Amino acid sequence: MSAGEATMVPGFRTRVRSGEKLLGTMLTLASPAVAEILADAGFDWLFIDCEHGAMNETDVQAILQAVGHRIACIVRVPSGSEPEIKRILDIGAQGIIVPQVNTAAQAAEIVKFSRYAPLGSRGVGLGRAQGYGTRFAEYVATANDEVIVIVQAEHRLAVENIHSIVQVPGIDCILLGPYDLSASYHKMGQINDPEVTAAIDRVLSHARNAGLPVGYFGVTADAVREHAAKGCSMLVSGVDVVFLGSSAKKMFRDML
Repeated sequence: MSAGEATMVPGFRTRVRSGEKLLGTMLTLASPAVAEILADAGFDWLFIDCEHGAMNETDVQAILQAVGHRIACIVRVPSGSEPEIKRILDIGAQGIIVPQVNTAAQAAEIVKFSRYAPLGSRGVGLGRAQGYGTRFAEYVATANDEVIVIVQAEHRLAVENIHSIVQVPGIDCILLGPYDLSASYHKMGQINDPEVTAAIDRVLSHARNAGLPVGYFGVTADAVREHAAKGCSMLVSGVDVVFLGSSAKKMFRDML
């Protein structure tokens, strides 16, 4: 891709905000080849994980150069810090996912770091997103409309504060993290426990009242399908390493 070409999929934020059902999967390996395989599988978007995955900005940039112009690539940053958000957006990510957002104040800071003035305070630089300078004016004019900001509700504090979090202007989606959420209730992995499901339902209710879409991560398609029926639209199922491991084990068993 040349410096003059677009780095994101136009209009994807509008699709997210509209509540369209969008199917994604998680990429944790620092491999453009794996990203190409997943992009060719038919998913609408890729969840690129820099929180738990062993990837840095250079790794993510190589993935974006391979597939970012043809499938929406949204990167989970390790935290909501300004430098991390700035660097990921400047290499051309379609948007960010921020983990452990437990208050409206945190959410407002994340939006501020992700939007150019006057909507925020995102730093102005010349990176891949801006065509290394050749598309600077075009990118700056459209970034506030195209960059997606997703915050994760994955702690009981986020559930307690969800009524105010969903009111923060500029958030595009609330993504439920059921495993960390269950852990915060001291019920690690018990995602069907009544207390955990009640917390999920509370997030869904407040987001729905605010007109904000909700996403859900599930290891299996069945887990995601159940929450799609409840109204979740930004769906993530499967992980690259799980695909590889389970398929390899199946092949080994089939060869015996």
